Amino acid sequence: MSEIPHFLPWQQQVASSWLTQRERFAHAWLIHGMAGIGKRQFALAAAASLLCESPQEGLACGHCAACLWVAGGNHPDLRRIRPEAIALEEGTDTAEEPAEQSGAAKKAPSRDIRVEQLRVLSPWFNTATHRGGWRVAVLYPAEALNSISANALLKVLEEPPEHTVFLLVVDAPDRILPTLVSRCRRLPLAVPSPADSAEWLSSQGLDDSTQWLAAAGGAPLRALEMSRAGGGACPEWLAQLVRSSAQGAMPDVGALAESLEKETPKVWIDALQRLFLDLSLAAAHASVRYFPELAGQIKAIAQKVPPATLADTGKWLVQQRAVADHPLNTKLFTYSALSRAALACQPQR
Repeated sequence: MSEIPHFLPWQQQVASSWLTQRERFAHAWLIHGMAGIGKRQFALAAAASLLCESPQEGLACGHCAACLWVAGGNHPDLRRIRPEAIALEEGTDTAEEPAEQSGAAKKAPSRDIRVEQLRVLSPWFNTATHRGGWRVAVLYPAEALNSISANALLKVLEEPPEHTVFLLVVDAPDRILPTLVSRCRRLPLAVPSPADSAEWLSSQGLDDSTQWLAAAGGAPLRALEMSRAGGGACPEWLAQLVRSSAQGAMPDVGALAESLEKETPKVWIDALQRLFLDLSLAAAHASVRYFPELAGQIKAIAQKVPPATLADTGKWLVQQRAVADHPLNTKLFTYSALSRAALACQPQR
């Protein structure tokens, strides 16, 4: 049997204060904040607490029948609504989702929340809860709702089922339909303090966490994920690009592109985006955020490049990230993106 979902240390005080007001609880909550701080875990632990029959200071007791059902993944009043790809990554049961038609060609797991996933829940919404308590639907990430599924959810929230709480997880509310946001109460989650993050990371076996936390923008779960992926907090290819550019030399873009052949485009584009934010901060005489070990070289580049060039490249990288999942030619896409980034770091003549 699995463990019941629990709140992370920096979430417990906020969760307890919030959940002790359940008599006046809204029917839908938008749980939002920086990626990598534990919003999904918060939502799942909140669901367990709402279903608990003997909550302690608003939090799940971990011992009652409801808690044991949640831990076993079979509580009748709990549903998780997430893309099939995420469900497979979690290694969890997707039985609540509609089965594929017999004989249909096997497709890649969807990264969208499909309208069928909401429609199949109609009978669940319209039946009595197991013991007259709450019914909880946890939906994550809300950004994965497409236009059809978002409108289907909106219709449900306009006339919400009785005794039902929806917990929607999203990085930023402006990434989903404004009408959906208007139907939810917001619950922002803050980034934990560096001390709290470092203490938790140490408990996870990551003792030297300073550079990892910096690379993750202070998000501890993201820092742990990055550390377990291998390599360093600052990728070597990125360090080479920065070092060459700081010396006024054009890096070997071809070699850098070859080193990224096995990397997912979104991963290295994300690293470039963080670099250009650091460059913009350095241009404004502020401390770099993501790659402090390269602070000297980053400042040297920022002194020679117009801030407008750095800002324009940062905006261009956002556009590239939006199409990174389906490049027509992966090698050409990688080479072109690295070339543009490297050129943007060169002194203007």
